[in-house]
Amino acid sequence: MIATGTTPAVLAAQAATTTIPIVFEMGSDPVRLGLVANLNRPGGNVTGVTNLIVEVTPKRLELLHELLPAVKVMALLVNSVDRNLAQAQVREVLLAARNLELELHVLNAATERDFDAVFADIKRLRIGGLVIGAGSVFTDGVNKLAALTVRHAVPAIDLYRGFPAAGGLMSYASDVFDTYRLAGVYTGRVLKGENPAELPVVQAAKFELVINLKTAKALGLTVPMSLLGRANEVIE
Repeated sequence: MIATGTTPAVLAAQAATTTIPIVFEMGSDPVRLGLVANLNRPGGNVTGVTNLIVEVTPKRLELLHELLPAVKVMALLVNSVDRNLAQAQVREVLLAARNLELELHVLNAATERDFDAVFADIKRLRIGGLVIGAGSVFTDGVNKLAALTVRHAVPAIDLYRGFPAAGGLMSYASDVFDTYRLAGVYTGRVLKGENPAELPVVQAAKFELVINLKTAKALGLTVPMSLLGRANEVIE
């Protein structure tokens, strides 16, 4: 069985069987969720690839701060439906915000219908930069999110390359094509008879920074060479 994309999907697969091998591709910590005993030796019927969504969320805040050094009020947008993932991201980003001496507001969205209210809060709270967290609602609504950030002149960074491709400012995360490829490799190994209990959980090693320069110019921003030089892709 293959379980990919969201934490609830992987947890549902685990709840359904303790005997059928499961290969996951996900962003949460599988040890914290009880999916595996430890990363090196999972110990059960579950193994797979973690793309370190939680661990790189603070890095997105740092990148946005590098672009907007004068901005002192930022926000993190999380998917309130996936409570475990949301709480983990909030915990990590609050710590990063304190280290950067930033004021951080946590905003929630459960569906795309919540997006307009989110941007009304951003205006009311005078938030100068937005980190978009993980969640299927943000993946499915990426075009609307990108359009709203431009319409409301909110510099934002997302996980998914689809965000800057749709007109958003930036994205930074693991290379999803690579993590799915690794999950596919593990699936093949399991189908050939290897035991998931003995296959270490793979952690993503390739990360991508994508910057939309056209959007930066529309927002009146100058992207420093320190960021441009690290970008894997620049959209012009």
